[in-house]
Amino acid sequence: MSSEKLPFEAAMNKAGFGLYGVMTTVVAGLTMIAYASIIYGGTFIVPTSACELGTTPGQQGILAAGPMAGLLLGSMVWSYYADKRGRRSMILIALILSAVFNTIGTISVNWIMLMICQFIAAFLASGLYSMSMTYLSESVPMSRRRSAILIVSSVLLLTQGILALMAMPIVPLRFSYYLSGLGIYWNSWRLLMLTFSVPQIITAICYYFMQESPKFVFTNGDEAKALEILEAIYRINKRNSNEELQVKCLLRDEVSVNDESTSGEKVSLFKMPLLKYTIIMLTLNIAQQISSFVIWLPKIADHFVRILQTGDKTDLTMCQVLHMESTHLDPNATPCALDVTALLIVLGNGGLQVAFNICMGFLIDFVGRRNMVMIIFVLCGGSGILVNLVPNIIAGAMLFIFMLMGVVIVGLCTTICVDLYPTNLRALAISVTMTAQSIAMIASIQILNVLLLNHCDAGFYFFSSLFALAAIVTSFLPNDRNPVSMHSKMSDLQENHLIERPRRRTSIFE
Repeated sequence: MSSEKLPFEAAMNKAGFGLYGVMTTVVAGLTMIAYASIIYGGTFIVPTSACELGTTPGQQGILAAGPMAGLLLGSMVWSYYADKRGRRSMILIALILSAVFNTIGTISVNWIMLMICQFIAAFLASGLYSMSMTYLSESVPMSRRRSAILIVSSVLLLTQGILALMAMPIVPLRFSYYLSGLGIYWNSWRLLMLTFSVPQIITAICYYFMQESPKFVFTNGDEAKALEILEAIYRINKRNSNEELQVKCLLRDEVSVNDESTSGEKVSLFKMPLLKYTIIMLTLNIAQQISSFVIWLPKIADHFVRILQTGDKTDLTMCQVLHMESTHLDPNATPCALDVTALLIVLGNGGLQVAFNICMGFLIDFVGRRNMVMIIFVLCGGSGILVNLVPNIIAGAMLFIFMLMGVVIVGLCTTICVDLYPTNLRALAISVTMTAQSIAMIASIQILNVLLLNHCDAGFYFFSSLFALAAIVTSFLPNDRNPVSMHSKMSDLQENHLIERPRRRTSIFE
């Protein structure tokens, strides 16, 4: 094969991983922060705006679920347009528009206007995660793709902590300026919400100077433009060299040819033999409702810290702490303001999740992805069940934090889903399973809010047991630690041309 005529992935490898690859990874990480500031920013805005807007616990639950509803309705829309119009251009539009509506939300005159603005902003930002991860995977060589995705996934786990870090200097501020034209007071929670629009603007500026995904351009038939982009990437990576890329023609990869041969099989996602795995992945994504506790983490941490600061009642369970009346708290504390120590706990939780994710990445090579998912389901779900069986405030908090480590399973299940389906079905499979998870999340946020107020123990037992029992469903997935078993289970898929035969590897989970 001539060096001037290479398959796309070979040409991408020849362009190399250098400064441009680092820039792409950094920009993808910034996109995760921009995404989280819209989708999860409400976890800080809801409690801090409660006094001015006069929201009840039920209204606060609706406010917290608003971004999830926007995420549900918008993700598939953005995925469609990203496939039609391009990754970079759609990311730019999503960043700018979501920042605009999030900024409009800072002048909300009541909780309904705030909910609508957060819903629209989340709808516009809903595709940032999938589009940026796709952009990253299509813009770096295959040899560095896994490490780049691991780094960006770790940033996503840290985002709530980063938002807490942004909130620390702003939430305690007590200024209040009356805006007569709107009849509202400009105060700290509005300034915090405005600050959450900054990551979108910074990230949009970065994307403006980046190239479009070369694989997207090539797949859409513009080979000349794809070569131009690869040449630009090569020049940035080899900026101290005068050499050219020396690729004049791009050939289709074998996987792309296989995908074209199965392009008419999209309905096979809901037919045997793929139907079994579709049902399993839907079940696993619906069972992942530990994230509902993460939504309420700033509020839970704030209540926990205020009780701990009283210096007594250390023999309480977590639910007994959450049920203590406000009269037990510091009377000098600012109402509707999150304690700085509580924000540090949120930051520390994000750091622990990143460390847990990295350790898990190393252990996967020894135990396999399926088995790792089963272990996390059991351990984190079991910790949630034990939280209220230990009559010690510190021990209960430690078990609660360990339970929250279960959120890392989202990325693992996504990678398993990617490997179970052929390339032309992967986007659809991920969209379907993530949509099911979002629907369940909207419901679970409301259910958990009610349970924490009235039947706290039942909330922990129900969601933790659901999480732990998901390990049984996971056991029906192919065992990637057993190549012989994997081969026998996947041979039917290969014979029916529903999945391409792996090249130079022994397992589809490699």
